[in-house]
Amino acid sequence: MPKIPYKPKKKNEEEILSFESFCSSGSGHDSLTLNDNINYQMYFEKRGSGESSSGQTSKNDGSHSELHETSLSAAGSKQTKSKTTDDAESQGKFYPQNGKYAFLNRMKHSIPKRADSVDNSSDKGSKYERFSDSRNVNAGFCEKLPGLGSGILVLIVVCVLCVVVWWGVWGVVGGAWGEEHYRRLWERAHPQHNQNHHAHYSPSVIVHQQLERLEPIVPFEPKYHDHNNLSTKNKNASEIIKQKHRLDVTEIDSKKNTSPMESSSDRPFISTATQCTAVTDDFRFDCYPEAGASEDGCIKRGCCWIPHYHDEPKSNSFKVNLPNVRTSIGLPYCFYPVKYGNYHFTNITETRHGMLAYLEMQFPSSYPGDINTVAIHVKYLSDDTLQIKIYDAEKRRYEPIFPEIPTMAGSINNLKYRVILEASKLGFKIVRISDNTVILDSQDMGGFVFSDKFLQISFALPSGNIYGLGEHQGKFLLQSDWQRYTLFNHDTAPVENENLYGSHPFYMVVEKSGNSHGVLLVNSNAMDVILQPAPAITFRPIGGIFNFMIMLGPDPNEVISQYTSLIGRPFMPPYWSLGFHLCKYDYGSLNKTREVWKRTRDAGIPFDVQWNDLDYMNNSNIFTYDTILYKNLPQFVKEIHDSGMHYIPLIDPGVSASEIPGTYPPFDKGMEMDVFVKNSSNQPFIGKVWNKASTVWPDFTHPNTTAYWVDMLSSLHKNFSFDGLWIDMNEPSNFLSGPLNGECIEEELPYVPGVGGAYGLRSGTICMNAVQYIDTHFNLHNLFSLTEAIATNFALTEIRGKRPFIISRSSFPGLGKYAGHWSGDIFSEWHDMRMSIPQMLSFSLFGIPMMGSDICGFNGNTTAELCRRWMELGAFYPFSRNHNSDKSIEQDPVILGPMVVDASKKALTIRYTLLPYLYTLFWRAHTNGDTVARPVFFEFPRDNVTYSLDQQFMWGPYLMVVPILDAGTSSVKTYLPKDMWYKYATLTLLTWSGEGTLNEGETILIRGGGILPLQAPSDKKTEPINTSVLRSRPLQLIVALDAAKSANGSLFWDDGESLNTFEEKKYSLVNFAANGDTLKSEVVWWGFGVPTVDKIQILGLVNKITTVYLNKKPIHFTYSKITHLLTVNKLNLPLDNVFTLKWE
Repeated sequence: MPKIPYKPKKKNEEEILSFESFCSSGSGHDSLTLNDNINYQMYFEKRGSGESSSGQTSKNDGSHSELHETSLSAAGSKQTKSKTTDDAESQGKFYPQNGKYAFLNRMKHSIPKRADSVDNSSDKGSKYERFSDSRNVNAGFCEKLPGLGSGILVLIVVCVLCVVVWWGVWGVVGGAWGEEHYRRLWERAHPQHNQNHHAHYSPSVIVHQQLERLEPIVPFEPKYHDHNNLSTKNKNASEIIKQKHRLDVTEIDSKKNTSPMESSSDRPFISTATQCTAVTDDFRFDCYPEAGASEDGCIKRGCCWIPHYHDEPKSNSFKVNLPNVRTSIGLPYCFYPVKYGNYHFTNITETRHGMLAYLEMQFPSSYPGDINTVAIHVKYLSDDTLQIKIYDAEKRRYEPIFPEIPTMAGSINNLKYRVILEASKLGFKIVRISDNTVILDSQDMGGFVFSDKFLQISFALPSGNIYGLGEHQGKFLLQSDWQRYTLFNHDTAPVENENLYGSHPFYMVVEKSGNSHGVLLVNSNAMDVILQPAPAITFRPIGGIFNFMIMLGPDPNEVISQYTSLIGRPFMPPYWSLGFHLCKYDYGSLNKTREVWKRTRDAGIPFDVQWNDLDYMNNSNIFTYDTILYKNLPQFVKEIHDSGMHYIPLIDPGVSASEIPGTYPPFDKGMEMDVFVKNSSNQPFIGKVWNKASTVWPDFTHPNTTAYWVDMLSSLHKNFSFDGLWIDMNEPSNFLSGPLNGECIEEELPYVPGVGGAYGLRSGTICMNAVQYIDTHFNLHNLFSLTEAIATNFALTEIRGKRPFIISRSSFPGLGKYAGHWSGDIFSEWHDMRMSIPQMLSFSLFGIPMMGSDICGFNGNTTAELCRRWMELGAFYPFSRNHNSDKSIEQDPVILGPMVVDASKKALTIRYTLLPYLYTLFWRAHTNGDTVARPVFFEFPRDNVTYSLDQQFMWGPYLMVVPILDAGTSSVKTYLPKDMWYKYATLTLLTWSGEGTLNEGETILIRGGGILPLQAPSDKKTEPINTSVLRSRPLQLIVALDAAKSANGSLFWDDGESLNTFEEKKYSLVNFAANGDTLKSEVVWWGFGVPTVDKIQILGLVNKITTVYLNKKPIHFTYSKITHLLTVNKLNLPLDNVFTLKWE
């Protein structure tokens, strides 16, 4: 049984022996009864609160949290007052240091000493006493009796009475007099007297070392402290089955007695008819999720079998006699009965920063490699975030090295949650204190499995409004009718019901009250996540541990802010990256690339970044360029820069392995630095991607790889000065689904998640047994893209000395700190255009706001109408790029004709005008974790109609985008939450809310209550529009008053590309506020020059305006009675000083 680790006794430190230490032979102490043990535990807690065994107050400097044991400990353990540690497990991590990775092992095991190894020669005066500082009442009474014999006689009588009372009370409470329980308890305390004794090894428990002493907090249900819960048995039939006997249903129903069975850890659980009928359809948790489910197999697992058509139950099965009713196809036939109870609590320890509990397996699962002793570590990270880590208490298992979760995320003085553990129920429960909502409940929920390569845990959820669990294509509001979401990075064109490029085991729930919470499972192994109508969720990873991060919100924006505070805030993009991007796979030559670039600029389309796909490379080899077809690429990049624009090339991770030695430095240098992923023979793993013959892959977990990556990219940058990087094919993709020669060593998996492809986990990628520096690819596959993004971000920073800009196809939690994402090889279809919105919104939840899809589609041929509507939508993707395949027609706006050109110019001009507002949103995402493009319900969480809206979205809190997404129409049906909405095109008030129709030109709306900073392009048609030109233009303000005649906004401004401008105070921040008849500015910080304000427009002024004052001086203005719009022009108003605008 697990226990608090032994720590050497400090000088003058009192020592307290455990229960088993006193029960063990040769200890020098008499044996304890169970009541003695419970009293001992109470006495231990009493001592922990400051009272010593001698009746004096023990000294405590208050610098460390005390551990209060609340249950039985393992045989032979010693319990001492000890400091808690920062983590309850020992794990190794690596961090970038000077461009290299280094390992940091912060934890060390503590091995408890056996009781019989204690030095009996040492002073034992401070050991356990019989809970009395002086003689007890019986002793005092006996002293007064005349003679020793009378005293002995009275003592015997009193002892006999006590034994009778004890036997009667505990016989009733324990059920069946508890003889079997106490026999096993005695055997565990005296293993040397057990003839059938097998060696028992207690785990080396690692407890946290860095928890500081703070004021006590008790965020638990009081009943978890009930010591009797840990020693008494429930008296219902199912509990008797689990804890004492193996019975048949008919025997239970007739209450027949049976003889005890073998040890509980060696036998399966047997369900009863009552336990099966108690499970409603929506709460059926699948007991046989792998292929080959059958009635016999189900019953062997102790589970319930009810197929589509319910036949009469067999006499030896646990099928239930129900009518022939056809149920949903997704309903599992084989499901767990109530109170399956394959593990039970053995020890719970509470600290100031959380709690540490242990589970012991009662009977095996049907999966190989069951973990016998499991630890549950609850850690309070802040008032609104917590961590629940479930892991093997005896042996370290793999954990992801990224994202790096902080040990503390804030204060824990006013917890918004409480955690409930009850000894009689397997699992835990998390309750929101403010409204008593249970946000997560695993207590006796389904079947908890913790084996070597199959883990499973289920939770009941408070609502079916569930979002996240990417990357997949589908509706934003997830379906919970027995849906499976597989998470395993996979190169495949986005379609429904497929695992796509990234894995994000994060979900958010909007509760019935409108409050929200989020949950992240930090696990990089392949997994299935099941949603069912209860509503409930089941996680099934095939490796690692359970490491949950729970964010309490309660506002949905706060959930994401809390989430990104743990996994990393989004990177601050350079200003130019917010412009329009253009690319095509296989322009064919530099001349064609330049032709498209020039015609787009000449058409007056706002345009900032030209890209090249892999066709610019020599033989598709990374870190090269084609010196024939792209001969003058360096000169072209210079021309782009001279025009105030930027250039980005593609870089795949695959390195050619078939070049002549000495002719291709990326391979030669990689071999020299030993940075490539290895096969099982410790040779570079060889597959194939775009290279002509063969491919190897850098191992970005290797300490040398960052230096290698910097070196290779530096060499390329010397040839042509790229401004950002596009990292593609980084799932990693492998066309061979295995090695070029030989075969993969297949993983022996009891369960395979529903990954796409014909070859299981290796489909479209490298072998799972491939070896990386810190572990096998089986564990690290989903981290490949994140580790590549970290190295690429570092390299770009080193090379350019400016903000890096990276777009990655594959992703994992934490990627947003280093890179953005695009949705991959979508199709040029109306459906894919519609699905791009929920995809974008999902990545906002994942902490990756720089996201977009290939405008007009990648695969297949677009049409002018589709591309027109897609350009109108794509102009409002945070990452706005038109890109398509080598097999598709050209689709840049100009080539598709005037209709697409006109629509593109209008939509992109609005985008560029709003860039100061958009840039400020990205600054808030970078500093506070706010979303940029966000779901409507983020702003209206109490309006449940908004929960399913995913064909419209918000930019921040004040701009609504409602695109036209269907062919052959010039209007769109929509839903507008109750508020004041203004048309961006006319700045007039929309006269309705709720369901309605918006026409062409009305699809961009401003929400009342916002102040938007703008920067409009010049009216000169000959002047190109890009961010370099636009940033020198004067600013404008749109003030959209709400019903209370108030509005707020802000502007963040810096040079747009330098590193750490916010941290180094090289920026300016100005707030604006309107109230009643006054608009004021406030300079929060001034550290960089800001353009002057030339124009202010105030919307929603119903009463006629007769006079306007700027800083108490009257100025010229215009006012429209029809549109209720006040306009003040030609202000040339500097923002480094506050201003006041007043109207009457």
